[in-house]
Amino acid sequence: MTFGLFKLLLDGLWITIQLLVFSAALAVLIAFTAGLARLSRRRAVRFFAAVYVEFFRGTSALVLMFWLFFALPLLGWQLAPLWAGTLALSLSFGAYGSEVVRGAVLAVSPGQREAATALSFTPWQRLRLVVLPQAVPEMLPTFSNQLVELLKATSLASAVTIGDLTFQAQSVRLATGESAQVYGLILGMYFVIAFTLTRGMRLLERRAKANLGLGRLVTGPEAPLGSEPPTAPAGPPPLPEPTGHGQGGGI
Repeated sequence: MTFGLFKLLLDGLWITIQLLVFSAALAVLIAFTAGLARLSRRRAVRFFAAVYVEFFRGTSALVLMFWLFFALPLLGWQLAPLWAGTLALSLSFGAYGSEVVRGAVLAVSPGQREAATALSFTPWQRLRLVVLPQAVPEMLPTFSNQLVELLKATSLASAVTIGDLTFQAQSVRLATGESAQVYGLILGMYFVIAFTLTRGMRLLERRAKANLGLGRLVTGPEAPLGSEPPTAPAGPPPLPEPTGHGQGGGI
């Protein structure tokens, strides 16, 4: 493989990273919006959020990508290949992520919300200051898995002429005939990205739980010599003082 052909793979790697970052950012936004909408007190909001989740969980990301790239222009809207791939992946993974958000929010102790209500927190204050700080650490392990799945799903974008890592690998294979070498190389590239993502997410998870006093206790033979006996976590952090007054329902 010549340097010029290897540079094609590096160009495809850069496109894959862009596709991953854009899709992940939009998917997180969609996941929080839809997940919290499913907990709304308004029936219409819950209904439309449920329709979105069930529809995009039940459809193929690849077929959706084909529809956005090939069928949408027939209706008068033409998306660039990168943005068609980004939108298809984010809509699909945002639907899965919304259930993660909903489950984590429901897992927060009802007593915490009741205490915040007793302190006259507004619904927005309850969500921002009490619920999400405790729910987000519980979301991170599942989000980490979904991020890796999203990375692997970016290879679908090669079907709509996006010059990602998989697309460029196919071009290099056709030029050289070295299937084992080319595909083995991009397997390694995908693994390195996935490994980096999981390590970064684990670090983020540990820091988030440490802020709540829920870090892993080291006991037994793993404990360092001369260390003090571990103490139990103090529980959820104290509720902050409200910055405004108001009544209301919601989360």
